[in-house]
Amino acid sequence: MSATLYQQQREHIASLQRAYQQCLATHQLDSLAIYSGHARYHFADDHTTTFQAYGHFIHWVGMADVQHSWLVIQPDQRPQLYLYAPADFWHLPTQLPEEPWVAEFDVHLCSDKITPPLSGRAAIIGDVTELESAAQLANVATLQPEALVRELDELRMTKSAYEIACLREANRLAVAGHQAANAAFIGAAAELDVQLAYLAASRQRESEVPYQNIIGLNEHAGVLHYQHYDLSAPKQRYSLLVDAGRRFRGYCADITRTYTGPDAPSEFGALITAMHSLKDELIAHIAPGVDFVALHEKMHQGLADILVAHGLYSGSAESAVEAGITRAFCPHGLGHSLGIQVHDVAGLRQPDGTPSPAPNSHPALRLTRTLQPGMVVTIEPGLYFIPMLLAPLRQQGIAVNWATVDALAACGGIRIEDNIVITESGCDNLTQTH
Repeated sequence: MSATLYQQQREHIASLQRAYQQCLATHQLDSLAIYSGHARYHFADDHTTTFQAYGHFIHWVGMADVQHSWLVIQPDQRPQLYLYAPADFWHLPTQLPEEPWVAEFDVHLCSDKITPPLSGRAAIIGDVTELESAAQLANVATLQPEALVRELDELRMTKSAYEIACLREANRLAVAGHQAANAAFIGAAAELDVQLAYLAASRQRESEVPYQNIIGLNEHAGVLHYQHYDLSAPKQRYSLLVDAGRRFRGYCADITRTYTGPDAPSEFGALITAMHSLKDELIAHIAPGVDFVALHEKMHQGLADILVAHGLYSGSAESAVEAGITRAFCPHGLGHSLGIQVHDVAGLRQPDGTPSPAPNSHPALRLTRTLQPGMVVTIEPGLYFIPMLLAPLRQQGIAVNWATVDALAACGGIRIEDNIVITESGCDNLTQTH
């Protein structure tokens, strides 16, 4: 860990101590315990699901795989970390990293699962419902108080310099994976081979990815959350869509790229170039005070221009937006908040915690905030040829160039996604690669 990153983490922890102290005072609490969580068993099995620690625990500790552990915060005291580290020959026990940030906590290594020591009026956040001690905890503390959790969620909306450094490193590692994935595609690999190339180059196990990587060849690129990996390469290679990320100290990269194959119609490559340009144009408009819903609507205006310019729609760009035609070609939102969670918290709430749902015309939008310095968001315009979404337009006789659309359907679709931090004067692209 570099000295600079350690100093940033130290300042991050100090900032959290100040912010949490204010939260405790506001909610008249003497102590707060944050439970890291634990893996759950598959039904009727002795095998557990992939585990990720509770986001508010990671916010402090930066370790995403710590189970059965507690962090206790009390006013004017150092944070107390109770780390579950039993003697075990079946599994490697949890170990503290040999890094300076550990000195910011009072660390207690626990050989048994514990009940956190609490004093006075206390609260507990985290999923404790299945713990044997759940009833006992409920007797001594308020569990998951909604107003407090909303306030802590809001703290995560704006990232510290340390968090942005972690997100930047996650992006750097993920970009190496994307480059390897493209190389595998050029080499006529199957979806599974592309996935394995990505994991190797980004230096991670499949159980460590922040979300299941989407590796879609040909028409699979048009399945927004495509969840399989074909074992054999297709006879014809029209396209590859890779939506894949990486974690660094619990912080997530979320990057998407689309590539044209040797058998794709020539128009598909031109559309990929146009979508890269649209992504860059949208990023150029990002600055403090920008309304993300308005930016999402700007994406649809740009997409309409592309449909008209490339002969996919013979009406006006204005009519493509007004009639909902662009929504058939791109049913998802422009992007979302990014941080410890891929779809990070508080994106659909205002700073005071009041709900701010997606508009009815864009129900899949995951972020409705006004952008402020320190926020990190994804920008991911898309253009897809999904038969079930385009069928109503065909039935209505909409002026779509169906011959071209049908030829492009084998390519599935296009999504281009970068990770952006809002700065005082504009924004900074953490991804910065084509």
